[in-house]
Amino acid sequence: MRAVIQKVTRAQVKVIEADRSDVTGAINHGFMVLLGVGEGDTEADAQYIADKIANLRIFEDDAGKLNQSLKDTEGAILLVSQFTLYADARNGRRPSFSNAAKPESANRLYEYVADLLRKHGITVETGRFQTHMQIDLCNDGPVTLLLDSKKLF
Repeated sequence: MRAVIQKVTRAQVKVIEADRSDVTGAINHGFMVLLGVGEGDTEADAQYIADKIANLRIFEDDAGKLNQSLKDTEGAILLVSQFTLYADARNGRRPSFSNAAKPESANRLYEYVADLLRKHGITVETGRFQTHMQIDLCNDGPVTLLLDSKKLF
């Protein structure tokens, strides 16, 4: 499982449909998290990612050091599924997505991560799985981190 985490002052996601767009999630302070589920990922991968996200200390303390977590700052999460985090663009010009989990498995684990984060006491807003979306955010810092449950990076 992979996640791109951006510390944000605000973020929102809109679902784009043929004749309209609807905001499905919005936060003011916290993390914008793009979450990719890989083929073979399990609930253990979801638990690792959720625990890491909930406890990352990348907010400033009184001394200006990145030493506080979402829980410390009462931040929220905007969680959006992003299968393209498993794109392989090493060969040719068209990326392969064969390492991404199939939609049924990916959605189940995506929802599981959202539930685990909520169990940490964090407010979680979401996009809508398998739809066209647009994200608007203000990256604070900027601070952007990459996580991989297999610890490849």
